[in-house]
Amino acid sequence: MNFYRSINTIKALTFDLDDTLYDNSMIVEKAEEEMIKTLQGYEQLRTLTISEYFAEKHAVLVSDPEIYHDVIVWRIQTIKSLLSKTNIPVQKFADVIDESIACFNFWRHKIQVPESTHKLLSKLATKYPLAVITNGNVDVNQIGLGDYFQFSLRGGEHGRSKPFPEIFELACHKLAIPSHHILHVGDNLLTDVNGAINNGFLACFINIYERDILQLDDARCVPHVEITQLPELDNLL
Repeated sequence: MNFYRSINTIKALTFDLDDTLYDNSMIVEKAEEEMIKTLQGYEQLRTLTISEYFAEKHAVLVSDPEIYHDVIVWRIQTIKSLLSKTNIPVQKFADVIDESIACFNFWRHKIQVPESTHKLLSKLATKYPLAVITNGNVDVNQIGLGDYFQFSLRGGEHGRSKPFPEIFELACHKLAIPSHHILHVGDNLLTDVNGAINNGFLACFINIYERDILQLDDARCVPHVEITQLPELDNLL
């Protein structure tokens, strides 16, 4: 555990999800592969490749740059754009989209949450109000973490994604605790650390790569504290 800034009294904690509370490696990739297989089940899309999907996703972003704040809407619009280039009737788009998104969500939530995470959150929840601030689309209730948190905020649905201020401001408002007494915990130097500090939060960086923080490309500012494994939080709190 490394300290870079002095820390105010901690009265609440907010958490990122992916690669913070669990290992997210290859989860999204698997979900996207299975979603593509579902789309390939339609004759008009049987030759669709993952590369073509991502090219379409990029084109959707170019046409609507703000869409990246909401990964769910971005995915839906990408599928809709792909369908618009086929002869599948427009009235069937909703069914295809629903089936594809349901497939993605099924695999997206095939997450193994470590027992150490459950133990830590269970302990912290008896002492502090806890909340989630995520840019992803994981439902904490579907992965067995919902009982620990007072609420979960998601980029797009609850304002622009991290590091933009709206979602941090909303978390602060819902917790009814001044931002300088809220510790945000996450693995991303830009969205989590920079976002938290620029919005008055305390910041805990989980350095999952165990590299010198000052050598990381995304370093804009140093966090208040740096850890390499989530259970280390217990030593801080």
